[in-house]
Parts: sequence; C-alpha cells; structure tokens
Amino acid sequence: MLYNKVFFEDREIENERLELTDKGSLYFLGSNLTLRNCTLVLKVPTRNLSIDGARFIDCTFEVKQELKNHQDWIRASLKGCRFRGRLHGCDFGHWPEYGSDSEYQQGAIEDCDFTEAQLDGCRIMGSDPATLRFPKWPCFTILDPIGRARELTSVQWPGRFGSVVIEDLYDQPPSTKALTLLAPAEAKRYDATPEEFRAIIEKFDCIVY
Repeated sequence: MLYNKVFFEDREIENERLELTDKGSLYFLGSNLTLRNCTLVLKVPTRNLSIDGARFIDCTFEVKQELKNHQDWIRASLKGCRFRGRLHGCDFGHWPEYGSDSEYQQGAIEDCDFTEAQLDGCRIMGSDPATLRFPKWPCFTILDPIGRARELTSVQWPGRFGSVVIEDLYDQPPSTKALTLLAPAEAKRYDATPEEFRAIIEKFDCIVY
C-alpha cells in the first residue's frame, strides 16, 4: 500500500483543528514544530503517526481510535494539554535512555490533564506526576511505583496480578514516576474482578483512583 505522507514541521500553528484521520496517510509531526491551543483529532493506528521533537502547548488530543504502544510521546514536549479517548501502553515524559536521538532528550510533560482519557499500561517517565491530573476509577495510578514496590508487594493482590504486574515493578526503568492501569482490563487479564482490585487499592495512599 502506498501511503500519502503529510508533514507538519518547522513552523508554529495556533488555534487550529487538525484532523489526522486518513488511514491511507502517514502523519509526521516533526522537529521545530510548535502547536498552541490546537485540537488534534487522532483516528489512525500507531504506525501512521510519528511525533519527532514537536512541542504541544495547551492543546487537546481527541483520540478517536485506541492508540496502542505509541512511544513517540516521549519525543514530544507537552505542557498544559488535555487528552480524551483510549490509550494503551503509551509512555509520556522525559526518557532519554530510550533512544540516542536528540528528540528523546527533549521529551517532557507537565500540567496535563488525562481525566477524560482511559489509560491502561501507560507510564509517566522522568517528569513530576504532581503536575498532572490522572483519570479516575476504573483507572488507577500507582505513584512512585519503584520506590513503593516493597510496600505494594506486602499484600495479596487478586488473581495473578500481584505475581505478574506488582512483582515486575522492581524491573521498571529507573525513570518511571507513575503507572496507570485500567481495572476491568487488568482484572480480565489476570483472573480477578474490578471490585477485588478496588478493595486493595483503597489501602494505599500512593495509588490515585
């Protein structure tokens, strides 16, 4: 299949609505691109969207198709942005160890709002989660997962969640500052129920829900 390549780079765009919805196109949000007060409508698979050193300020992302394992967010600078829709396995923030390209040095996130999004398996890397607003239940966010791993492993989690996910917190990258999960999806994956998750989650002040 021959894709139409659409480039946004080397400019500043303000107060515009960008519809990135054509599955026959590859969208490149490239270096020296700054978007302010823009709305970006995303309805393409991860492979159709490339973010490479762009800056987003006070923008809204409307994710109309679940975005899975999209790592390019860590090559973006996000400030004051809002997210809506479903994201799975996406990382945000500053994680220069992920790649040697200069764009990975520029990754950042602050003052962003995920309360209208549904996140599962998404992490905040190398940035202060205190400036962020996370989605409410049935999502839940583990703050400082590595530092609190010992405490979190001290209880019996439902199903296989403890032995798979909680035990794995020790092996998360050192820059992991927060991990957000979706209770119904995790419950289905690890033979438990959302209610069983909530009963445990309520015991910890390091979990936001």
